[in-house]
Amino acid sequence: MKSVIFLDGKKFTEAEFQKEEMFENLIKENSKMLFGSKTIYFDLKNKIDTKSLGSTIPDGFLFDFKDKDNPEFYIIEVELAKHDFYRHIFPQITKFFAFFKNSKNRSNLIDKLFNFIKSNPRLEEEFKSYLDKREIYKALKDTIENSQNILLIIDEDKAEFKEVFETYTDTWDKMVKLEVLKYYAKNDINIITLNPDFQDIDLVEVNYQDEHVDRYSESFHTEGVEEKIVNIYSKVKSHMLNFDQKIKTNPQKYYISLREKKNFAYIQLKKKKLHIVIMLPIEDGRENIENYKITNLSTGIQKFYNGSCFRVTLENDKNLDEIFKLLEKAYQDQK
Repeated sequence: MKSVIFLDGKKFTEAEFQKEEMFENLIKENSKMLFGSKTIYFDLKNKIDTKSLGSTIPDGFLFDFKDKDNPEFYIIEVELAKHDFYRHIFPQITKFFAFFKNSKNRSNLIDKLFNFIKSNPRLEEEFKSYLDKREIYKALKDTIENSQNILLIIDEDKAEFKEVFETYTDTWDKMVKLEVLKYYAKNDINIITLNPDFQDIDLVEVNYQDEHVDRYSESFHTEGVEEKIVNIYSKVKSHMLNFDQKIKTNPQKYYISLREKKNFAYIQLKKKKLHIVIMLPIEDGRENIENYKITNLSTGIQKFYNGSCFRVTLENDKNLDEIFKLLEKAYQDQK
């Protein structure tokens, strides 16, 4: 159903895209506005063979560098709601799941992305601006190996999405992020709406999943994660549960929280690293953490978590006492 926007006494009616190509071009031409100034979006439709991505070619690739030390990679799929879900959209996305699980296909894509970037001086300089002194090929490999997302952009929500997200928790629910984009135009004024805001997409999804606590377990988060990272999580969990038997783990879609009466830490397991958001001011982190990277979170994110917090990133277990000390303090402070 078409929607309308009323602005300054003018009525803007939602545009209907007759061809998917028109929808794709709108996204490509406005990618910095839609996804953020620290993102890089491009497509390789004319430069990549279908075998590289499980016999299908996505509409684009997106690298998000708002956190330069933990960039995110997205395969972009643009769809029109008028397309049949189970005959067209569902099989298309399913092929991307297969691609991510195939190490040879991932390597082939990394090679093609690297060659394309090196052949485009402007694009190469843009990547270098986010990588500091890191080598482009290694950065691509590390990002794609550690961050595997599918961003599905559509012009209208479809009832089937709720069903597949609830049914296929290990694929659709874990890897697909959904954006609904609408376009309005009148004379020389153009309006684009994007729901949810890409900058807050993880926060919105986490909030939504609070209604489905029973759908997730620790195994949901540890599947596909390197053994050393799972072991780090196990040590953190064991220490805190032994520290006070009232503490519980609370698995949600994108995190496992530690809590008693309320959450005092949020753990996110990636393939090769582990993030912990600790509910303390960042000054506590700077004073006590010497061997792990800490990240100051934006005001909006801290507001979402309902208090001062920061994130610490772990890739080894050599100095966990630093983490234990702060987790204990965060727990005691929230009591």
